[in-house]
Amino acid sequence: MRLENILALTHGELINSPFVSEFNHIVFDAKHVKRGDLFIAYDENSIDEAIFNGAYGIIFNKPTQISDTEIAWIKVQDLDESLKRLLRFKLIDKNITVYESNEIILKLALQVVTETKFLALEGDIKSVFQSLDNIEDGGVVLFCPQITSADIFTKIKPLPTNVIEHINIVEQTLFESSFIYDDIFYERQLISPFFLSYLEQLLHLFKSLKINFRLRKFTPIDHFEAVFTNKNFEIKEFGTSDKVLIFETSESFVQSEIEYLHKQAYWARVLYILPQVKFNTLDEAFRDTYNIVTYKNKNEIRNILKEHSFHFALIIGTDKSILSQPINLSPQTTLFDFA
Repeated sequence: MRLENILALTHGELINSPFVSEFNHIVFDAKHVKRGDLFIAYDENSIDEAIFNGAYGIIFNKPTQISDTEIAWIKVQDLDESLKRLLRFKLIDKNITVYESNEIILKLALQVVTETKFLALEGDIKSVFQSLDNIEDGGVVLFCPQITSADIFTKIKPLPTNVIEHINIVEQTLFESSFIYDDIFYERQLISPFFLSYLEQLLHLFKSLKINFRLRKFTPIDHFEAVFTNKNFEIKEFGTSDKVLIFETSESFVQSEIEYLHKQAYWARVLYILPQVKFNTLDEAFRDTYNIVTYKNKNEIRNILKEHSFHFALIIGTDKSILSQPINLSPQTTLFDFA
């Protein structure tokens, strides 16, 4: 990529008058820099090493001593934003198809083995850049705008919604499923039936694009995550207690998760704990229907749990880190019999 293009895309300021005019690759790790590369100085302490390894240019955003006037020194306001613009430009020449999904579908996609031409994006802008820089021509990208900026892409498609082949649930508990899909039986998977409609959308995408896939053993995906505890909120192994805290970091799924628990755990005492701000956005009739308690500060949650009697507590807006000791979520025989 030519120097003038780099300056235009990053809105950067060229600090010196270098002898170089173009670069081979964009690199973040000084150890991987080769002659002719452009080094993005997320770690300014590695600039000297990058130059020693052959960097032709340095992009930086902090006060930096120019040590080699023959290479290009480019100052920018924000490294992440500059990298997004560079990536957007590089993707113009790549023949890829980009689909937008929600957080749950993306997390499920990361647990499904597919062909190398399919890429589910996660991580910071550096890892996203490296993944997209290496994607093969004709590749398919799945991303979530809550995780990865949509500004990177010039054209985005919605997921196809006309699901034809459905997942057939054979047995289920609140947090495990045995099901049949495409004539294959998946026994006692650690995936809640709540997620299966999202999994159907993902698998329909694969089939519509003729992407081969293979389901493997599911693990928790940081949404609707069940943590079994005793009365003192000490963590127990999966399925070995009758008190369960369910953590959901995203507020996007509040109503659907509440309705799921209300329907599937009708026999149980269920407590719903929501941030006050989110509670205020809910329809008044919905708020009055369920046993909802609100909090203004996450430090209040533990006291709320102590003050209420429940079998299940759905806690919105935080994760299991509010509990003081490590959590073991190894699947064991559950106390909740299969339906």
